[in-house]
Amino acid sequence: MQTMTVKEIIDAAGGKLISGDINTEIKGITTNSRETKTGFMFIPLIGDKFDGHDFINAAFDLGAAAVLTHKETEPLVDKTIVKVEDTHKALGDIARYYKAKHNLPTVAVTGSVGKTTTKDMLHGVLSEKYNTLKTPGNFNNDIGLPLTVFNIEKEHEAAVLEMGMNHFGEIEYLVSIAKPDVAVITNIGQSHIENLGSREGIFKAKMEITKLFTKDNTLIVNGDDEFLSKTKGMGEYKVVYYGIKNPENDVYAKDIKNNGLDGTRFTAVVDGKEYKAEVTVPGGHNVYNALAAICVGREFGVPTDGIIAGIKSFKPTKMRMAVEDFNGIKIINDCYNASPDSIKSSLGVLGGVDNMRKVAVLGDVFEMGDFAAQAHYSLGAVVAENNIDLLITAGENMKHLARGAMDNGVKNVISFDKTLEACNYVKTEIKSGDAVLIKASRGMHFEEVYNTITEK
Repeated sequence: MQTMTVKEIIDAAGGKLISGDINTEIKGITTNSRETKTGFMFIPLIGDKFDGHDFINAAFDLGAAAVLTHKETEPLVDKTIVKVEDTHKALGDIARYYKAKHNLPTVAVTGSVGKTTTKDMLHGVLSEKYNTLKTPGNFNNDIGLPLTVFNIEKEHEAAVLEMGMNHFGEIEYLVSIAKPDVAVITNIGQSHIENLGSREGIFKAKMEITKLFTKDNTLIVNGDDEFLSKTKGMGEYKVVYYGIKNPENDVYAKDIKNNGLDGTRFTAVVDGKEYKAEVTVPGGHNVYNALAAICVGREFGVPTDGIIAGIKSFKPTKMRMAVEDFNGIKIINDCYNASPDSIKSSLGVLGGVDNMRKVAVLGDVFEMGDFAAQAHYSLGAVVAENNIDLLITAGENMKHLARGAMDNGVKNVISFDKTLEACNYVKTEIKSGDAVLIKASRGMHFEEVYNTITEK
């Protein structure tokens, strides 16, 4: 973070100095008191099970230069304390000010499936020409995005910011902070349909990413998506389409060759010219992510050879379709998160493995509401289509998938209520010669399944 003064923070957040020096310099901002360092400002937030205000003194003990509060607080000698109306709101207000002060070309990424991998590919492509900041891990919400913005340093020349949501208004709030020049929407699926009511509702929520767009902005979308293909004319901004089904897309792929766990090769057609491209991460769906990266690279003036190199060399976020070998066991670790669409894609990757027993360890997909039972049950047919030899599930929703699999002829199916029970089973069941897919929503903590296998 580039240095700010407490005065700037007060002006940005509409705060009031309770004690200390208004000229105090702030070298970093954190919402986690344990991550406080000398010169940092600690912003205490209130959650369902915690109140960050309880850790203000601990933050000062670790060297905090200042803290915010929205509770009544007595002045402390030699301690800089700023009172604001709401610390959560202040976090966003300060990030909005900081981003405007240190503005740089920015691309925002959202979508039901693939936004994290697309973010990583965009970073790989833009890094061929620019020193590029990207959202770390899953810092894509109303807390994570502001904290990411504070990571903008003098040397950065571009930024790739991921935006997640599960309610209306969330992405609109994030773009008010990030002010992206270019936005990418990967697709409209079923993620968070419990809160948004329908895919139409999801589409409406994702399109909030264009709320502040003018004729100077560009929206890049999947032209094969039934909702996104109809975005032209919805605003005065430029729209760029990519896809694999329609050559009329601005950028499209042909001659796609799936090389299983080694990735995918394809020919990208750009402005009538053909370019050979390769994604080294498995899954044919990653061709879409690569096409989005090509579109962004073009908008940012990255040479075509740099774009192709960036796609091939990008590094995916941990636990995103990571293929690893342990004592003769091939693990497809994709437990970062899950949706019905991403589970379908991941099962396709496992189904392409040859000469190994194919084992799928799957956990619940959350935030599906009344759609949960049917969405999970339908995936059972996908298990059968990919000739999975053993299906292991954990969670209530996954019992519907297990039933769907058995109804479609899958013989070896075992279901558990809890992740820990699945861990205890794989500890003795998984053996050399197995290819194992691990996938579930983040809240299922399926990294424990991965740990169980690798610690055998």
